[in-house]
Amino acid sequence: MIVKRSSVFPAGKNEVFERLQQLKTLQYVAYPLATFTPVNGDDISIWKVGTETAYNFKLFGIIPFGVHNIKVLRFSLEEGIYTHERNKHVPVWNHEIIIEKIDDNSTKYTDIVEIKAGWKTPLVSLWAKCFYAHRQRKWLKLLKN
Repeated sequence: MIVKRSSVFPAGKNEVFERLQQLKTLQYVAYPLATFTPVNGDDISIWKVGTETAYNFKLFGIIPFGVHNIKVLRFSLEEGIYTHERNKHVPVWNHEIIIEKIDDNSTKYTDIVEIKAGWKTPLVSLWAKCFYAHRQRKWLKLLKN
């Protein structure tokens, strides 16, 4: 199943991309629907191609949902971001982020996620729709401050 959501952010493409490179941005925009805590010191400060990291993932910050693995396959200003992600409950969570310049102060941001979780796929996809709506609202709050 594919989940897709777009928003227009009040920031230039370079600023959005710079923030996307930082783990702390993911942690901020995901909270409180999800928390990502590095496993075994896998704390990275900057995302880049080839990075493979593991996080203790909690739903709503309190319900343990296993270890979430993220492998960065593409990460560039021109081509966007593409990761293969997984955990024991959701074996396929392929996430693409597309950032497109509208003008110097506006960027179209799109999350596209392919989810495969067996019989849980419809439930996980429903949660993902809510999660990405939340993330993009938090992005807007982050960029306005």
